[in-house]
Amino acid sequence: MKTPSQSAMHFVLLLGLVSLLADMTYEAARSISGPYLAILGAGAAVVGGVAGLGELLGYGLRILSGILSDRTGRYWLMTLVGYAVNLLAVPALALAGRWEVAAVLLMAERFGKALRTPARDAMLSCAAASVGRGWAFGIHEAMDQIGAVLGPLIVSAVLAWKGSYRFGFAILLIPALLALAALILARFLYPRPSSLESQSVSGGREGLHRLFWLYLAAAACIAFGFVDFPLIAFHIKTTHLLGDVWIPFLYAVVMGIDAVAALILGRWYDKKGLVVLAGAAVLSAGCAPLVFLTSRWGLLAGMVLWGIGMGALESILRAAVAELVPKERRATGFGIFNAGFGLAWFLGSALIGFLYAYSLIWPAVLSAAAQLLSVPLILYVRRMRLLSESVSAAPPNPSTK
Repeated sequence: MKTPSQSAMHFVLLLGLVSLLADMTYEAARSISGPYLAILGAGAAVVGGVAGLGELLGYGLRILSGILSDRTGRYWLMTLVGYAVNLLAVPALALAGRWEVAAVLLMAERFGKALRTPARDAMLSCAAASVGRGWAFGIHEAMDQIGAVLGPLIVSAVLAWKGSYRFGFAILLIPALLALAALILARFLYPRPSSLESQSVSGGREGLHRLFWLYLAAAACIAFGFVDFPLIAFHIKTTHLLGDVWIPFLYAVVMGIDAVAALILGRWYDKKGLVVLAGAAVLSAGCAPLVFLTSRWGLLAGMVLWGIGMGALESILRAAVAELVPKERRATGFGIFNAGFGLAWFLGSALIGFLYAYSLIWPAVLSAAAQLLSVPLILYVRRMRLLSESVSAAPPNPSTK
């Protein structure tokens, strides 16, 4: 007979396996979608527009999918349909004969991810309450990143073997179907993930508390200042800091750092709370100055910090949302949080890229300043939560009876 914590951990691992296989599918597709669109006749403006619009859809629609999940209570349905659209759109790219068809399928992949993410994170947060939120989200992120590394490597090997983009997309049907099979198994074994959480840690408020919005503001600062890897890769290429062959290898290495950091930071978060996220933001703030303003060794040090920052963004940043939102509004909370985070990331990336064309100093300063701005906000949220918990735990005053 499994204990509640064992059941919760098994559910976390099952969802982690789903994410590993799913990331193998769509991260592999993202690594070759640009060249594929070009082969089909799309220009640079189309490639950039499809990527940008896809990300905007992928984050913006999460508000609606989160609200719909909470209002209907159909978390599994939203998750299953979202994953099916998200994953099956990828191998369908092998059948696209025009760039317009491929663009629609790439948009569908992002739409599916927007549909399933808030509901999945809400279910994951229920299991995470029994095993430690930081640890659970850290495990999930680590498995996620294993898939993000394996997928592009598999496609790279397929291209070297067959030289066919269509065959590369077609072979991704295998991890896509395996991911859906693992998801259906999780649905069969754990039809009510909410039962894995013994009580609502969030206090039972009907609305989203002020601390949630302050925390979202802090997360938006981090997202606004976080430098995208494509810009870093562009910098490495144009400054000849590393040879072309080393750029994807560097990306694979930092994805590995991301996975390890997610596990370590998740454990620390369960023991120390939000102060761990504040510390990770300070470290991440050093990435852009090291990458843009120093030499090769500074670049490598900056990428280590980038991997740590990414590990924090994908693990403990999400874990804290579950503690700031009532259980019955959690998918809504995750949807709003992801949408706000994605919008800030989009705006910050655009501004940092614009400034990069004029000077390396300003993007480095902006990136560091924006992330450091999140620290006092995070510490304030932490202080208010600790104060609230101490008041709740205090025995009633007899004189007030």
